[in-house]
Amino acid sequence: MAKLVPGPSGEIVGYYEVVDEEPVSEDMATKTSIRWLLGKHGEVPNFAMRLFRVEPGGHIKAHKHPWEHEIFILEGVGEVRIASRIYRVSKGFFLYIPPNIEHEYWNKSNKDLLFLCMIPLQKK
Repeated sequence: MAKLVPGPSGEIVGYYEVVDEEPVSEDMATKTSIRWLLGKHGEVPNFAMRLFRVEPGGHIKAHKHPWEHEIFILEGVGEVRIASRIYRVSKGFFLYIPPNIEHEYWNKSNKDLLFLCMIPLQKK
């Protein structure tokens, strides 16, 4: 696990660059990486916070699953398809994607598209 600093009240503080950036599998995306900021290692109880980087020309392929997404665009310009509608998004936009709704993402710009994505942790 990356170097995250646990605090005396249960808080966790970290800097995103110390968290490993991993490529998203090619069956799910092209030119896309993810940093699991919180949630991958059981360090938080309810939600995962992930940082995605989609390079120019990158694409996260169409998919759906039984959990919601909350997304916040940090940098760049992209397109997001939610069901049958495509939204053009840029820095400052946020999105809610309901469970079981097909969605996909594209970066058609010449700069990286960065966004935070929060999902509920799957209880075992």
